[in-house]
Amino acid sequence: MAIAGKKAAVIGAGLGGLSAAVRLAHKGWKVDVYEAGSDAGGKAGSISAAGYRWDSGPSLLTMPEVLKQLFTEIGEDMEKWIRPVKLPVICQYRLSDDTLLNAYADTNAFAEEIEAKTEDSAESVMAYLNYSREIYKRTGFLFLQKSLHELDSYLDRKALKTMLNIGKIDPFRTMHRANRTFFRDPRVIQLFDRYATYNGSSPFQVPATLNIIPHVEYGLGGYGVEGGIRAIPAALQKLAEKRGVRFHFNTPVERILTTTRRVSGVEVRGEKLDYPVVISNADVKRTYTMLGDTNAPWAQRYRRLEPSSSGLVFFWGMGRKTDLSVNNIFFSSDYPGEFRSIFQEGRCPQDPTVYVNITSKITPSDAPVGGENWFVLVNAPGDTGQNWEEETALTRKRVRKRLSRALGREVLDSIDYEEVMTPSDIAARTGSPGGSLYGISSNSRSAAFNRHPNRSRRHRGLYFCGGSAHPGGGMPLVILSGKIAANLIQKYEK
Repeated sequence: MAIAGKKAAVIGAGLGGLSAAVRLAHKGWKVDVYEAGSDAGGKAGSISAAGYRWDSGPSLLTMPEVLKQLFTEIGEDMEKWIRPVKLPVICQYRLSDDTLLNAYADTNAFAEEIEAKTEDSAESVMAYLNYSREIYKRTGFLFLQKSLHELDSYLDRKALKTMLNIGKIDPFRTMHRANRTFFRDPRVIQLFDRYATYNGSSPFQVPATLNIIPHVEYGLGGYGVEGGIRAIPAALQKLAEKRGVRFHFNTPVERILTTTRRVSGVEVRGEKLDYPVVISNADVKRTYTMLGDTNAPWAQRYRRLEPSSSGLVFFWGMGRKTDLSVNNIFFSSDYPGEFRSIFQEGRCPQDPTVYVNITSKITPSDAPVGGENWFVLVNAPGDTGQNWEEETALTRKRVRKRLSRALGREVLDSIDYEEVMTPSDIAARTGSPGGSLYGISSNSRSAAFNRHPNRSRRHRGLYFCGGSAHPGGGMPLVILSGKIAANLIQKYEK
């Protein structure tokens, strides 16, 4: 039951907004979620056509404890709502020379696989994963669980220990440079360099602190989900509704209303609605536009910061089955050139790394009998006015060439259906400027501190969650951003 006076509006039904809404409703708040689209999920969307279904955004669940914690906090059993499927092979890699390498969830087997198929040793892999785990142990509490912009976050012993040992989280060299100290085979270095793309950044620029990600994947596990990743926002919406949250779809917020230094509500379809608390799950830059405060210091900062990369996606309905895994990576032969194209030249790579996700390997109903649903992703620059029809045609040829070479057959012969999503399309569907997948990039040492705070000091009663706010993009992080925002609301809005 909602407590009188405790009323909040959530702008956007992405995973961050859903996380905040569920938690606040459980604490007795009356919560309304306003979503411009027709359903919940934000970037974690879904596309269906010609008997196929694809996840249109995230495809791998990591840190499942973050999701489980949400359900536990409100007295629910996650397994009754969502069924993660632990992957014995997290990803199959086709290295730049087409060597097939299985990234086993069992770290010993993974290390032995690398030793058997590359010039690096199993001992090097285990030493690297231990290094990754140490970064996680030192950073996880402060950088993922707490707001970096609240003084009391630094008064905890764990946080103080992190700050006093900041050098041990490897912030002063790049991911690529750090990886070169562990491995000598360029193909193995490239494999671990790819984790920079998990938040839309370049391994040649991002701090080595992001080498936390291999531990997240191998130490904590990589999962698929029965029914696809789309099952997560669908479950969170039902859970929120069970707690009394009201959803308003196809209902974009036009303005965030303010009085002197405080939000007072939102304007929807010309109607002014009173709310003492507003949580924005929209992109930070879009939020300041809704506020009419585009000259605010944080708005100006975000205009200067480099956005994360975007993606060019092909949704292929394949008329035949293959021996591919759920997740597959086909590496390029020029990784520096690939990221130079994306971040410096603003064009799709001539030699792209190709990611293929096939959820029908877990949920057979995602494809017709005898077929597979291929989600084919190439890292791409954000939309700055490129000719996407031309970029798509060129990239399609390059993807076809790369996949056909690795698989030993013409892949286009098996395509029964195709749909394409460009960075321009992503921007239009999700409201992310330029189609940025993760808000701002992490291509600087100060990236963690550049993300927008979860609480506004300029406009009291305004809170932020989602990929463009702290702690950043990716499913576990945006769910945590909703938790941090909800906790701050409980602290400050009494």
